[in-house]
Amino acid sequence: MRSRWIFKPIRTRYWRPKTDYLNEIWRAVKGIVKEGDVIVISEKAISTAKGLIVDESKIKPTLSAHLIVSFWMRVIWGYFLGYLCHLKPKSIKRLRAYPLSEGAKHKQLALSYAGLLQALRHGSEGGIDVSNLPYSYASLPLPDPQKEAEKIGRFLESRGIKGVSIMIVDTDMTYTIGPLHLSPRRTSIPHIRGATWGFLTYLIGRMIKGKPRATPLALWHSNLSVEEALTLAEAAHHIRGSGAGRTAWDASERFGVELAEVSWDMLDSIPHYPLVICRKLLS
Repeated sequence: MRSRWIFKPIRTRYWRPKTDYLNEIWRAVKGIVKEGDVIVISEKAISTAKGLIVDESKIKPTLSAHLIVSFWMRVIWGYFLGYLCHLKPKSIKRLRAYPLSEGAKHKQLALSYAGLLQALRHGSEGGIDVSNLPYSYASLPLPDPQKEAEKIGRFLESRGIKGVSIMIVDTDMTYTIGPLHLSPRRTSIPHIRGATWGFLTYLIGRMIKGKPRATPLALWHSNLSVEEALTLAEAAHHIRGSGAGRTAWDASERFGVELAEVSWDMLDSIPHYPLVICRKLLS
């Protein structure tokens, strides 16, 4: 018996820091979710709600961070690696004009938090994310996504929603190359090889054109195969959209302001879909 999936994105308000995201999730899915469903949740939305954000404007960059920005990002990524990784011309143009001051502060955060090999990536260094955040804020990855998935699942059970699975995902891509699934980040999903040497993982995955899909970081109360988990993560990624934009550059262009001038109120005005309900249909 074959199966297929249907997906329902769930719109909520923007989750600012200190948002009671557990009750937000419960209110959003009650009366909609059914036993056997998988609720896919954005890691970045949870991190922001939990206050796992850093104001990069307060960071003092080292010489190493300045060198990464001025040479590695603008020259190596802008003129060599961008082409090898098959980046779009618009992305390459942005890399060549990578902001020196703000960029150095961001790279310093990546160096301090995730290490050199992650800082050498052109974005999503170690799960650090600046998209859909205001001003100079960056979100940090969840310390333990699996524990967080269980926490959400247990909370929903306590509110009468039983028999559902929780998946926490990141839009940072996992690359499938034959039987191998390579992720620049560590993940609790069996058979996905998560690595701290994320730059090299990304480079290999992009250069040889591995199949890119959003990364499932944690899965609670489910027996999904790795292929199903990757398929659901990627489908949810496309269905929920990118909020104010895929990158900080997209958001600043959308609102017509500088990179560090996007505000909380601007983000509030954009539809946000941090949750996607996935339901299996048998045929």
